[in-house]
Amino acid sequence: MQTISKEYILLFNALTDAEEALRHLEARLIEAQQQAEELFLDSSNPAIQDPD
Repeated sequence: MQTISKEYILLFNALTDAEEALRHLEARLIEAQQQAEELFLDSSNPAIQDPD
């Protein structure tokens, strides 16, 4: 059986952690983009705006 070096395990774990962090960041950015689009559409539609 072939053993895996400590360096490989360290790099593999770091890459796996970075990949997961990027997936979470992508989800947060998509959510922010969708919220910004909704706010833009709401503000550009006078029928939806609250009368002040």
